[in-house]
Amino acid sequence: MSAVDKYPSQVLQDAVDAISSLPGVGSRSALRLALSLLGRPAEEISQFAGAIGRLATDVHYCKRCMMIADGELCPICADSKRDQSLVCVVATIRDVLSIEATGQYFGVYHVLGGIISPIDGIGPSDLKIAELKDRVTAGGVSEVILALSGDVEGETTSFYLYRQLAPLGVKITTLARGLGFGDDLEYADALTLGRSITGRQPFKP
Repeated sequence: MSAVDKYPSQVLQDAVDAISSLPGVGSRSALRLALSLLGRPAEEISQFAGAIGRLATDVHYCKRCMMIADGELCPICADSKRDQSLVCVVATIRDVLSIEATGQYFGVYHVLGGIISPIDGIGPSDLKIAELKDRVTAGGVSEVILALSGDVEGETTSFYLYRQLAPLGVKITTLARGLGFGDDLEYADALTLGRSITGRQPFKP
């Protein structure tokens, strides 16, 4: 079946294909969203497309923690009220947003950009581990919280980080296990995640 047979317009087909390429968006949901956009004024559609396009051209990453930023530093690293000596290590930017939603953490972050996963071809050199070591080596960091998922890959990454950081003399802790084995921070409720942060424990390899 050609695109014209399925939809009355190739333009609509292209829009549906683009939207459905996003994680978790099926073709029916993509069609509904495309038709919703189609019903909006051309100016709104242009603004929407422009905002998406700027993700590819205007987004920067914080030179200190690797979080998304509009300038050299993200708002968290630039906030003088945050405890710069307390660094929470997470896998992704989504994890930062999840922890921030708890309102229970007042330190700063370090975004690895993933976790060690040999099956996916991701090794330590593919992550921002060297940058984390540089932060600790430079001084001023008193504690590193390993806030990674509790699955095998997350535990492997935490153990690797522990071996890299322990000789530097920094305190290394991990989230209290209010989170189940294999849980992702992204899907944890704010109360459970908040308690896991405040009740963190020394990391035990």
